Amino acid sequence: MTRSRSSALDAVTPQYAKALPGMRVNAVDPGYTATDINGHSGTQTVAEGVESIIAMATAGPDGPTGGYHDRHGPIPW
Repeated sequence: MTRSRSSALDAVTPQYAKALPGMRVNAVDPGYTATDINGHSGTQTVAEGVESIIAMATAGPDGPTGGYHDRHGPIPW
């Protein structure tokens, strides 16, 4: 599976993380999730799709910042 993402997102996420040291700033890829938008053709459930979003939203003050993540963990830039 190929990932589609924005070069602008790749560039701005670590910059925001550096500029806002008191916050955690991360980009999250929910993956190809079965939703109304794609006629439920996605390969994973909505519950699986939100795993990375919830993980980043609930990360504590010592959690990751400036990264790109999916439900399996960090994705290399």
